[in-house]
Amino acid sequence: MRQAWRVADVRAAEKALMATLPEGTLMQRAAAGLARRCTMLLAGSGGVYGAQVLLLIGSGDNGGDALYAGARLAERGAQVRALLLNPDKVHLAGLAALRRSGGFTVRDLPTRSDLVLDGIVGIGASGGLRPEAAAIVRTLGGLRSRDGGRPPVVAVDVPSGVTVDTGDVPGDAVHADVTVTFGCLKPAHVVGPAAPLAGQVDLVDIGLRPTLRSDPAVRVPDADDIAGWLPSLGSASDKYSRGVVGVATGSATYPGAALLSVAGALAGPAGMVRYAGSAHAEVVRAHPSVVAAPRVGEAGRVQAWVCGSGLGTDDGARTELRSVLATSLPVLLDADALTLLVDGQHAEDLRRDAPLVLTPHDGEFKRLAGEAPGADRMSAACRMAAWTNAVVLLKGDRTIVATPAGEVWANPTGTSVLATAGSGDVLAGLLGSLLASGLAPERAAVAAAYLHGLAGRRAALDGPVTAPDVAAALRATIRDTAGSATSQ
Repeated sequence: MRQAWRVADVRAAEKALMATLPEGTLMQRAAAGLARRCTMLLAGSGGVYGAQVLLLIGSGDNGGDALYAGARLAERGAQVRALLLNPDKVHLAGLAALRRSGGFTVRDLPTRSDLVLDGIVGIGASGGLRPEAAAIVRTLGGLRSRDGGRPPVVAVDVPSGVTVDTGDVPGDAVHADVTVTFGCLKPAHVVGPAAPLAGQVDLVDIGLRPTLRSDPAVRVPDADDIAGWLPSLGSASDKYSRGVVGVATGSATYPGAALLSVAGALAGPAGMVRYAGSAHAEVVRAHPSVVAAPRVGEAGRVQAWVCGSGLGTDDGARTELRSVLATSLPVLLDADALTLLVDGQHAEDLRRDAPLVLTPHDGEFKRLAGEAPGADRMSAACRMAAWTNAVVLLKGDRTIVATPAGEVWANPTGTSVLATAGSGDVLAGLLGSLLASGLAPERAAVAAAYLHGLAGRRAALDGPVTAPDVAAALRATIRDTAGSATSQ
């Protein structure tokens, strides 16, 4: 599991650590790690000696890190040039170190560089880039290296132009190939449109972790986390002990939603799927192992419910939603079930002790909350989770899972291939199966998003992806994910 902290927490930890160290120690540690990563990149394209390195230098410590790293590269024979965007506020000690090592400053962007080091702004920046910096960032694509290609761009701590605490990108921003960050990850590395701009994120240990006293702003699961959460079968397991998931989705108008959500549920760990709805005949034809009934009240005993996809919004759909919410079981609400919540008629139904999971996309979130998630998707999801006392899975390229207690997870496996009709139905079914198998709602939501993303990537290997392709890829995805832990 990876974890990321907000700027205020990082600053507090840095202050506590610096109080125990000689002045400048943290910057030298950061510069050493930064120079080491640049050296590795240059080694693959002719080496450090004779390489042309461009430093984009803003004010403050971020520019100081880049200048000290540039000095180290210059000592190894690189031709290091620094473009100072704000000469009056440059880190003077870092600039002196660069000049002592043979580096120099330039007034204009060169046409050739073998590596670009982005030290324009760091984690203390707010808002977008200033016009001069934005203009330089827009021209970086025109640079060429000694082999004729585009030089790699290395961001110092975060790509300049991103909003560190939210992952928003309000304007022009650096698109880095590698981001070298110090002490801990920050939210912009793992959430929002900023995350892909960071490229490969390398974490340099500067001794900060012991002084990080607060909880992380966001957690990012890895395959070992997911594998460790998935239930395993024992010699005494049967279809009931594995969990029975109830699926109240689809309708005569939208039978496909029923088929897809059931397919997602069947791919999960639950031992049995019970379907309740008007598409019961179609479901049984497609999935003979499913026990089907026309209504929730006739479905039989289950351990969790999935409700909403393709259900419709008429009085019959509203009755089924109330029947599901009246149970003392974990419930997942998706799609039409979320639409039915908007008018407030189900406010009393939501006051339940059993776990509740909501899975809105941005449009559904706006209808429920009265406003779009906005730039800070983590905070938006947390607000809705607290308001509804539910785990909220806010769909997107970097899907966010938030709990009523304020814990936030970001899914790292998202892919645009999942932007296809019915993909969310498959996700809902899988998540319901995980709930029925006994996973805590936040773990079920995180695991479902993670596995769903991997299944989408697997399906994309064969061409354009449809929702049935994602459902078909889930079993192998879950098998491989579970096996990744057992093989270690």
